[in-house]
Amino acid sequence: MTILEFVVAALALVILIYTVIIYNGLIRLKNNVARAFANIEVLLKQRHTELPLLVDVCKGYMVHEQHVLLAITEARSRVHSAQEKHDVRGLGQAETLMRTSLSQLFARCEAYPDLKANENFLALQERISQLEDAIADRREIFNESVRLNNTRIQQVPDVVLARSFGFGELAYLKFETVALLPVKINLKTSVSR
Repeated sequence: MTILEFVVAALALVILIYTVIIYNGLIRLKNNVARAFANIEVLLKQRHTELPLLVDVCKGYMVHEQHVLLAITEARSRVHSAQEKHDVRGLGQAETLMRTSLSQLFARCEAYPDLKANENFLALQERISQLEDAIADRREIFNESVRLNNTRIQQVPDVVLARSFGFGELAYLKFETVALLPVKINLKTSVSR
């Protein structure tokens, strides 16, 4: 083997190793985004389970507020559908609708003192408040994972491999401005962003 062949072989080996390192880094980032989304999904499923219970508790008291309860049911369905499709943009829009509907529900509950005193309602209200806080926290982690992924696939030399292997930019989970405002539950408690 000549010196030139040895140099070419060594250079090819270095390029191969470097390519594998970059590829594995891109895979790690992609998997971190998937894990962050899965964490959000767990919380959404928990909330998905709790919301029908909240609606059932409210039905008996809020006979004249059925449109608010139907809005929550519709929003819940949209969140579930977006979640099933892994549609991050659609999930953001559905979450906005959900948070708006919950805000309306909790605002209307102020007019029903018996409902506000109901132990089941109070427990569900607290649980949903906790889930909303956790969803907001997980959304922040998800968006940070997306930012790291998107930054890395735009940097040289990673951009070359990212394009070669089909790594693309990922979408942030965004809520409309109305969904970032606190949801008024009662005078003592509020749901987060």
